[in-house]
Amino acid sequence: MPNAKADYHMHTVFSDGSSQPEELLAAVAVQGVKTVAVTDHDTTAGYERLVPKAQELGLNLIRSIEINTHWGKEDLHVLGYFIDDTNSYIQDVMSDHQARRRVQIKDMVEKIARKTNIKISPDDVFGLSHPEGAIGRPHVAKILLEKKAVRTMSEAFNKYLKSNSLTYVQRETVAPHEAVEAIYESGGIPVIAHPGLTEGIEKLIPELIGYGLMGLEAFHKSHIPPVIEYFCSLAEEHDLLVTGGTDFHGTPDLYATAHHRLVMPEHVSDKLEAAFQKRHQANIKLA
Repeated sequence: MPNAKADYHMHTVFSDGSSQPEELLAAVAVQGVKTVAVTDHDTTAGYERLVPKAQELGLNLIRSIEINTHWGKEDLHVLGYFIDDTNSYIQDVMSDHQARRRVQIKDMVEKIARKTNIKISPDDVFGLSHPEGAIGRPHVAKILLEKKAVRTMSEAFNKYLKSNSLTYVQRETVAPHEAVEAIYESGGIPVIAHPGLTEGIEKLIPELIGYGLMGLEAFHKSHIPPVIEYFCSLAEEHDLLVTGGTDFHGTPDLYATAHHRLVMPEHVSDKLEAAFQKRHQANIKLA
């Protein structure tokens, strides 16, 4: 199977990625990718710069997002493709998430400073994030690395930022049902991101279908072949789409390696595009 001509999951500096939007798209184009969805967490602010660059490179750019939610004790992320981010519902979700992210990071940084000898402040962390983007734990990890409090990003997460760490602070957020509904109501296609990372996801899928869920991200770097096969079968059982992507967060020079690992059949793109066209035509008729 040839390397994928589409990548439906990646991040820039507007959330927790390390690439500028233009540099990421340039790296994508070099690999022969034709269709791309940039799915920054809880924000679409990067699209102001992504759109003109995609046009310059001749890329088919799908306006997309990844919304972080909690389901019980589990983190669950919902991808949204072909969204209308001027829709008031999804705008409210994005704005609310970004505000809650800042509260979480402020409380977590202050807790780290209080419980350790590390001199770190919320302003240090906020200064790393894009003013219009979303802040997250990777920004805290980068500051800890800069302060030489840890040797690696992984060490930062393991010591201070994971949910079982003494300095972790839980972020208040929406349920996956609301994220799915917001994406669907904006005209988009809601898809559960990397479902293999969420324990018990099979129980939730039928519920989310009632809110507009349309797909599962079967092709993901965390999914070994039997897991990919399992979620493709589960999607077929529930009449859902499958999608896939690199979930890339790195610098542009590393994209080639991530893309080489993404093996995804062409029918994934064909079916996703067909689903969008069907929704789009239905919306035209209702207008």
